[in-house]
Amino acid sequence: MLHETVVGRVQLVGAGPGAADLLTLRALRAIEGAEALLYDALVSEEILALAPAHCLKIQTGKRAGRTSMKQETINRLMLRIARRGLRVVRLKGGDPSVFGRVGEEAAFLNAHGIETEVVPGVTAACAAAAQFNFPLTHRKQARRVVFTTARIEAGALQADWSAAADPETTLAIYMGGGAAEELSRRLIEAGRSASTPAVAVESAGTPAARLRRGVVGDLARLVADGEGGPVLLVIGDVAALAHTGEVLDEVEELRSAGGRP
Repeated sequence: MLHETVVGRVQLVGAGPGAADLLTLRALRAIEGAEALLYDALVSEEILALAPAHCLKIQTGKRAGRTSMKQETINRLMLRIARRGLRVVRLKGGDPSVFGRVGEEAAFLNAHGIETEVVPGVTAACAAAAQFNFPLTHRKQARRVVFTTARIEAGALQADWSAAADPETTLAIYMGGGAAEELSRRLIEAGRSASTPAVAVESAGTPAARLRRGVVGDLARLVADGEGGPVLLVIGDVAALAHTGEVLDEVEELRSAGGRP
């Protein structure tokens, strides 16, 4: 009697910015049904706790600037576990399709006969905009959004920043904290005004999130006193609209007292 070959399956799931109530229902169901969970360093304990008690949990790291498991090792690990017939969830912070290497992982697994499913999640820029009350696009101010990273190779900032010169473009820069000073210089050289509004959001979408407001000319100051969380920089006129709940409370108090905000 021939034995049927077990063909595995891997779900590449976006965990969102960290808060469990920002998971999609599909992501929640995937985590609750996981038999093996390979998760990135930014995935919160609150979300990890949703996995079954018997689930095999493996942290893969993947935190910018810190020691982490090599991508090739992660690929082989997913493949080996999936071939054992386990329900594998590869859990990534934010959205797996936004700087999450989901294309590389899916291509590797598919090439080895493993079926994949991508489950989207809330990415940091969207979480920051919602948390601090500003839009990413806005009529007559921002017609487009560019998601990019502050990638440094051989000690220099990479990428063509000419598209960032458009004053109606909102620029969301992931992992930008360590390159803030050079980003400021490169953006100004590309034609973006030094007085363009900018915000730095640390740990976007989590209870520990912090907002700092300024302009392109002082990006380095915005990130100078960070607490080690991932930093997202948002640049454009919409950044001037960012505010915290405390600001809203102050405005409401003024209105109640008969004053003007």
